[in-house]
Amino acid sequence: MKKQFLLSLIALGLASPFITVVYAQEKVAVLSTQEFITSCKSPASSESRSFCLGYATGLYDTYLVTRHPSIAKPFICVKQPGPTRDTVISDFVKWAEGKPALLNSPAADSALRYLAERFPCPA
Repeated sequence: MKKQFLLSLIALGLASPFITVVYAQEKVAVLSTQEFITSCKSPASSESRSFCLGYATGLYDTYLVTRHPSIAKPFICVKQPGPTRDTVISDFVKWAEGKPALLNSPAADSALRYLAERFPCPA
């Protein structure tokens, strides 16, 4: 039993560099701003709405947990009580549609640009 386990570990160890190479060559599709606003403009579909809210919430939560006073100072400051998610998303869609140059850029970049413009931190 121990011999089989040891052989399995060795085989896995020999195969892992090849597995890593396959994953490293895989292209990961980045959500574009156009794709994101399309999903956010489709409130009739529960899947689109769930995706839109989940992506927006995850993006903002990630922003919040990556801030550190000495390394990554905040650039988005939402005064409380803040607006509703639906209001912010609706405003983002209008803002992004008015900036055609951003439609093919990553959705996360555009959303953070919008939030920084809409909710700037005091200087």
